[in-house]
Amino acid sequence: MDAEEQLKGWFTGRLPEGWFAGRPEIVLDREEITVLGTLPPLTVADDLPDVEKAAALDGYIERFRAETRERRIDIAREAEHRFRRKVSWGVVAGEETVMFTTLSVPVMTRLRQPERQVLDTLVAAGVARSRSDALAWCVRLVGKHTDTWLADLRDALQHVDRVRAAGPDVVD
Repeated sequence: MDAEEQLKGWFTGRLPEGWFAGRPEIVLDREEITVLGTLPPLTVADDLPDVEKAAALDGYIERFRAETRERRIDIAREAEHRFRRKVSWGVVAGEETVMFTTLSVPVMTRLRQPERQVLDTLVAAGVARSRSDALAWCVRLVGKHTDTWLADLRDALQHVDRVRAAGPDVVD
């Protein structure tokens, strides 16, 4: 069984029924596992004016966060021990996605002067507080505008991994 499938299956079996409408989205990389569940619809807010509906949704998310906190911590500890990655939590409610916890991981890169000048311009303009923030801003911007392309690229990489795994073992 693929390690990612095993991890997703473990969370599917470990999370309490009723927390989410359907299976949560489990996203992982080398450092972090993100559990993003869709909350069941808040039908009591259907007939409310927009301002009250938004406030009710915020309250709904905060109630879920508070009521599930201890269990989420226990599940995260088990998963962190088992899978050797930190666990982050978030929910989708209506059109809103709220992350309760996230992991910020430092990443080292080497940039030439023209690339550094881009970062320095973002800092000078007040878009970012530092080169690090400017670089993170650039990565988010690229990710936001190339979602489909990145998804296709990730699918292709998964196909390469499957082909490699099915290939012959190489002995030195």
